[in-house]
Amino acid sequence: MHSFQELFEQFEAVFSQHHFPDSPKTLYEPCSYLLHLGGKRIRPVICLMSHELFADLNKNAFDTAIAIELFHNFTLMHDDIMDQAPLRRGKETVHTKYNLATAILSGDVMNIYSYVHLNKVDNGLIHVVMDLFNQTAIQICEGQQLDMDFELREYVSVEEYLQMISLKTSVLLGASVKLGAQLGGASDGCASLLYEFGKNLGLAFQLKDDYLDSFGDSKETGKQIGGDILSGKKTFLVCKAYELSSDQEKEKLTTLLQSSDPNKIEQVLAIFKNLGIHNLAAKEIEHYSNIAFNLLEEAPVLSKRKKPLIELTQHLLNRKN
Repeated sequence: MHSFQELFEQFEAVFSQHHFPDSPKTLYEPCSYLLHLGGKRIRPVICLMSHELFADLNKNAFDTAIAIELFHNFTLMHDDIMDQAPLRRGKETVHTKYNLATAILSGDVMNIYSYVHLNKVDNGLIHVVMDLFNQTAIQICEGQQLDMDFELREYVSVEEYLQMISLKTSVLLGASVKLGAQLGGASDGCASLLYEFGKNLGLAFQLKDDYLDSFGDSKETGKQIGGDILSGKKTFLVCKAYELSSDQEKEKLTTLLQSSDPNKIEQVLAIFKNLGIHNLAAKEIEHYSNIAFNLLEEAPVLSKRKKPLIELTQHLLNRKN
């Protein structure tokens, strides 16, 4: 069994061999630019880790992991367009560095290349793998649309928000775990358990992101505290604050989120703290973390084989950035 870092290095060595065609340069250079911005590679590596629970790594596992990472980066390229984001990992986003039309087309071709790699799976599971991948891709689109819909609404319930991040973020982590398990020879029941583990880990991971944006340490996160507040995003913290606020407090929070007041971050954080949102967010993270750990514990795999996956889960949920 390998640690996350060891598998990360193995994946990077294989992934670096994936090269887009040289021509047209205007189409493929933006793809390479985004991929070379780096990233945690959590999804492809957790696919490999899940596969290794059941079998030695092989070409099918690596091709699927590459497909997952290419697809994930395609969604990032198009998300940045929809969010009109100027920066990704501290660098210019593709549509900012190049242009909007190029970012749309380069994202499209990166998505297609994810299927090129997926189509290399050469065992009897190709249809099972493709079905899950397609289902996940559809759900991510649904989640992204809900996210955009929520921007136009004044209030979003906590339940609606959790459903949105489940679709937009969590299902890809769940699918990454399940795909690795299926290709490794896991039973249907075990693969489904591991899917739910990944999905709940994804929920805890996104809620941790929400928490760190408001209550993290900028020196640790490398980001300005309150970025979500500045952009008026509907996060768990905002949704929960609306749920617990009086009508007067709701009106004040709405006014602040829509304003250009230079002190809005401090004022919104004060509302969060007054309502105890930081503690409630921490409890919600713990809730989904516990579900994830329990599902992993329940999976019928030798405990010693699960150790690297448990260590990764602990790291992701205790992170400060």
